[in-house]
Amino acid sequence: MNRLITRKIVDNVYRLKAPQRSLSTDAGVKLPSSNSGQEHEQMQGFSNKIQEHDIAIVGGGMVGLAFACSLASMPLTKHLNVAIVDSNPALLSGVCIKKEDPPDPRVSTVTPATISFFKDIGAWKYVEEHRHAYFDKMQVWDYTGLGYTRYNARDANKDVLGCVVENKVLLSSLLSCIQSTDIQKTIYPSRLMTLHRNSSSMGVGSTSSGSLSYEWGHPVKLDLTDGGSLCAKLVVGADGSKSRVRELAGFTTTGWNYSQNAVICTVEHSVENQCAWQRFLPAGPIALLPIGDNFSNIVWTMNPKEATDRKVMPEGEFLQDVNYAIDYGFGPHPKSSTSGNGGIFSWLKPGVTLSATECFEVPPKVIKLASERMVFPLSLRHANDYASKHVVLIGDAAHTVHPLAGQGVNMGFGDAFALSKVIAEGIAVGNDIGEVSLLKKFEAERKPENIAMMAILDGIQKAYSVDFGPLNILRAAAFHGANYISPLKRTIISYASGEQRLPIFS
Repeated sequence: MNRLITRKIVDNVYRLKAPQRSLSTDAGVKLPSSNSGQEHEQMQGFSNKIQEHDIAIVGGGMVGLAFACSLASMPLTKHLNVAIVDSNPALLSGVCIKKEDPPDPRVSTVTPATISFFKDIGAWKYVEEHRHAYFDKMQVWDYTGLGYTRYNARDANKDVLGCVVENKVLLSSLLSCIQSTDIQKTIYPSRLMTLHRNSSSMGVGSTSSGSLSYEWGHPVKLDLTDGGSLCAKLVVGADGSKSRVRELAGFTTTGWNYSQNAVICTVEHSVENQCAWQRFLPAGPIALLPIGDNFSNIVWTMNPKEATDRKVMPEGEFLQDVNYAIDYGFGPHPKSSTSGNGGIFSWLKPGVTLSATECFEVPPKVIKLASERMVFPLSLRHANDYASKHVVLIGDAAHTVHPLAGQGVNMGFGDAFALSKVIAEGIAVGNDIGEVSLLKKFEAERKPENIAMMAILDGIQKAYSVDFGPLNILRAAAFHGANYISPLKRTIISYASGEQRLPIFS
């Protein structure tokens, strides 16, 4: 039996290494492998054939590239022929990052689980060549002054709670990673226009071209806005919250828009910030995240009018508002408890975590605006299905969440790893990589975890959007509980780190 399984795996890998057929138009740029020593092969205008690929990734952002890198890192998937469809010129020209450049206002707080994933696929070494900031402490508090919680990596026997990295650094690192691999990869610098599936491949909301199946060799044909086309066995929608793949493939969604916008920007301090801070205000939370070199990133949630006003107000007024929001504004500082006295939780004193005895701290003052201010509307959106035959969604194409805990991109990276793993398992037993039963295994793994995280974040958003006396007291009790009940605190840290599932999903 073992010999038969081994023989089947070898046969499947050999089959995947066979040359790919080409059928009819256009054009991409084939990226060289690290050992090929060849120049980029410009195919545009030289061929009237549709290029065939095993997988077409629509969306070359962080999640799409992370998925490609994960495929390249696994023995059973590194032989696949991969297309990446994205109009971002950086995918061809690269992301040039100079030390003296101002920080990117768009950052991601990556969890220890994401860091491990990046190390496994070979991308983290490139992140460490640029500005980034590990943090091992976090303080969360309420504007009423009734309670606060401090988290320390030591509480869960960890070195760090996470790392804040500029999005341009993550993208550049993933590009460097994919270019260093031997996987067959072609960039199509365009956007998806239409998606056609053969009638035999119809699934959830499929769109049929009305053409016969012999017109192209693989089940899905993609037409691009530049007039080009390609076809693939599997299309992966990694094209964000307004996913064209999701729309064309007919996936339905459930969700709502929050009556909130997020203002994001980078600010500067006179000293280096080494802690992640989050304060819940009446209109929404404000987060101050370290990114290194005396810089921090602001993610401030508020109503749309306030967001519009703060985007255009003079820098001095904006900085004054920021310092007011993270210091004494809206209410007093919570009282520190240096003795570990947890009030109603004082009976837990012998077992409290180290951070429970730490004093409340005031965040470092903001002295300068170091980037443009950007405003984004906030929403919750979830695809009712992640997979149909030959099409699957990952990242924001499948789910968007409130940014209050910085979990959105980590959920996407979790999708990327899980999908590549499921594809490898399918190849090992000879399955079609676009077969819906295989893709549904990915959905079954990720959907419950993503829904759980979305429910938690939405619940927190709603709980802290109401200024009501009894509810304020309940929130204060929750802060004290999270601060003094050590098993609860360790569970929160492990879950937020991406290294522990909720018990009901374990």
